[in-house]
Amino acid sequence: MRAASRSFDGICLNTISLMQKKPWQPATGQTVSRREFIVASSSTLASAALAARGEAAPAEASSSKLALHGGEKSVKPPAKLGPRWGEPERQRLEALLGQDSLFYWKGPQTARFIERFQMTTPLKHVMTCSSGTAALHIAVAAAGVGPGDEVITSPITDIGTVIGVLFQQGVPVFADLGGSTYNLDPGQVERRITSRTKAIIAVHLCGNPCDLTALKAIADKHRLVLIEDAAQAWGSRHRGQPVGVFGHIACWSLQQAKHITCGDGGVVASNDERYGPLLQRFGDKGYDRVKGGLLEAFATNYRMTEEQAAIAGAQLDRLEGIVVKRSRLGALLTEGIAGLAGILPPQTHPEDRCGFWFYFFRLRPEAFRCDRAEFAKALAAEGVEAGAGYIAATLHRNPVFQKHGFFAGRWPVKDLGLTTMDYSKWETPEAEAILATGVRITVHEGMSEEYIGGVVRAIRKVHRHYAV
Repeated sequence: MRAASRSFDGICLNTISLMQKKPWQPATGQTVSRREFIVASSSTLASAALAARGEAAPAEASSSKLALHGGEKSVKPPAKLGPRWGEPERQRLEALLGQDSLFYWKGPQTARFIERFQMTTPLKHVMTCSSGTAALHIAVAAAGVGPGDEVITSPITDIGTVIGVLFQQGVPVFADLGGSTYNLDPGQVERRITSRTKAIIAVHLCGNPCDLTALKAIADKHRLVLIEDAAQAWGSRHRGQPVGVFGHIACWSLQQAKHITCGDGGVVASNDERYGPLLQRFGDKGYDRVKGGLLEAFATNYRMTEEQAAIAGAQLDRLEGIVVKRSRLGALLTEGIAGLAGILPPQTHPEDRCGFWFYFFRLRPEAFRCDRAEFAKALAAEGVEAGAGYIAATLHRNPVFQKHGFFAGRWPVKDLGLTTMDYSKWETPEAEAILATGVRITVHEGMSEEYIGGVVRAIRKVHRHYAV
């Protein structure tokens, strides 16, 4: 069994190695794209991986009964995520107890966290804060978003992405997404730009980096502020560089479910001298704790505590290992299901690294004899941690947007004629389709490559059963 496992691991890792060399060229000299190579090799990968463990190849298992109908599960036992904190966090908390103050400013735990953060993401100005939502509010405030200013962003994201925009009396403008990246389509972003546009918030959904090269070019062309929402993208990379270093300002979340966590918390950071020095004061009631003096800005209190910083600082030491593992598992899953008719795996640029906060693929409804809910239910019965969809609806389909009732049932900027936005008439058809056809798979660092092999077998099994 151990030898078979090593053989399977070798097959998987060798395939990843091949996938990362682009473009791949066969002996004929004809160039083959990475996507074409994945499609062509997926069946071979799955068959060889299963054969390495002495199991039947997918084609030989076509008559197997779904677990949903009483058959044997494809995945067993279920993978579990081990303890997320331990001795490193304990040591930081014990050091904390010897401090005279637990206030963030000049606190040793906050200082250590910032130092460790800058080692992973080289940004000069860093403000720790109470949540990812707070980080984004600080960012849009520092960017100068004010009444009636428009901020273009994704319709598939947590409400925290736009809460700060609305509290600054700005106007969220939702652009449509790429069908297999689930991120902002640069062409759609440019079409949404008006004379009132102030900023773009690029959401790296699932940990998949946006096309930051294109979005930065658009921002520079139109003199807009590019803000990266990297709440789900700890450790992700765009063209080999950490996400966060491309935009003018970037934000991260340390909420319980993220790659690393201190229960709740956030980070906002920048290398831009126009915005970076403003981050601290917009997270600390407007106080400039460097220069002192009278208040020159109005802001709320979003400070992180030293206790949170202690935990988060220890968590950062684990980050690279977490993301490397998730990235490898996500790549194996994509390779294993690529080429299946009616299934659209997520697309990550070959020079990027996706941190896979979760894995998300789409179904083409016409290709199956079941709906998306039934497909996901069958996967769950096979032992896969799977669910239908992600959020219930695009943000602007929620009642609070449809009624424009953000502040006690009203929206002052609309009442005052500072915007003509009508979310009840706003359309983002690709985003709607993504939510209607997507299947979510849990991926985390506690999972093994063998487990992911089981997930691949389960998807293929369910696919065989329901495919037209």
